[in-house]
Amino acid sequence: MNTYLYLFLLAIFCLPVSAQNIISLNGQVVCCADCWAEADRTKVEFGSAEDILKAKSCVEGGDPTLLAVREGDKFTLYQLELGKFKLTEKNWYSYVGKKVTVTGTKRKNKKADTFVVDTLTVTAPSIAERESREAVGKDAVLTLKDLFGADVSLTQFKGRIVILNFWATYCIPCKTEMPDLAVIQNEYAALGVQVIGASTDEAADRPKVLQFIKDTKVNFPVWMGAGSADMVRFGLGEALPGTVVIDRSGKIVKVISGIVNRADLKKQIDSMLAVAENNAPKPETIAKEKPKKASSVPS
Repeated sequence: MNTYLYLFLLAIFCLPVSAQNIISLNGQVVCCADCWAEADRTKVEFGSAEDILKAKSCVEGGDPTLLAVREGDKFTLYQLELGKFKLTEKNWYSYVGKKVTVTGTKRKNKKADTFVVDTLTVTAPSIAERESREAVGKDAVLTLKDLFGADVSLTQFKGRIVILNFWATYCIPCKTEMPDLAVIQNEYAALGVQVIGASTDEAADRPKVLQFIKDTKVNFPVWMGAGSADMVRFGLGEALPGTVVIDRSGKIVKVISGIVNRADLKKQIDSMLAVAENNAPKPETIAKEKPKKASSVPS
C-alpha cells in the first residue's frame, strides 16, 4: 500500500468518532415548531417584529429552540443543544429570527432531531432588525387626533427629544410598561423630553382610552387613531407595544419592539442629552458682540 495513503487512512480512523461526525449547517433560529408552522416558510419568511415578540413567551416558557434548515422545497427542524458553544444569555432568544451557520454534530432521538452546537456565526439579521435599521435616520412623520379631536403632529415637537409609544387598551403588555413611561416623563420633561402615547384605538373607543389613562395614571399626551401602517413606517411591524425615540431634529434614532426597558431607555436619553450639552456653545467661547455704530441715517 502507498505510504501516503496508509498514513491518511490511519489518521482518519484514529480520529474520535465525534470529530468524524462534525458538520456545518446553514439555517434560521426559530422559537418553536408551532410558530414556524403558522405559514408556508418557503413563501413567508420567519422573523418579523410580530414573530420576535411572540417568540419571547415561547422561549421563556420552555419551548425548545430550533434551527430551520432548508433542503430544496422543505425545511428540516433541529432542536438546538449546547456543545462547546457558550450562550452569553440564559437562552437562545437573542438569536431568534437570525440566519446562522453552526458547526457541531447531529443526534437523533425519538422526539426530535437534535443538533449539538460547537460554534455559531450570525450570517444575517432578522426581518425585524432590518426594518428597524432602515427606519433609523428617517424623518419621524405622524399626524393623529388628540383626545378632543384636534389634529396633532410630531412637527410640533421639533426641538425636543420625543419618546413615541404605540399602544392600545386591549394590549396587556402595554399596560405593564405605562408606569415606566410615566417615570420617564416625570424625570425628563424639564430637560426637553416628551413622551407621547399613540393609541391604535378608534375614536369610538374614547371612553375605554380615558379609563385606561386613569387606571394607569398616564401623565403625558395621548393621541388616537394610529394604525399598523404607521407602525410599519416606523420600523416596528404591527405588534404592540412599540416605541420610537426621536431626536430634536425630528429623526428616528432608536426603534424598540415590545415592552420598554426603563434603564435602557434612560441610558439612551442620557446619551442624547449629553451629546446636546457637549455640542452647545460654551459661554467663554461666545464672542462678545461689538457695539453697533449709531446710524447716520435719520429715522
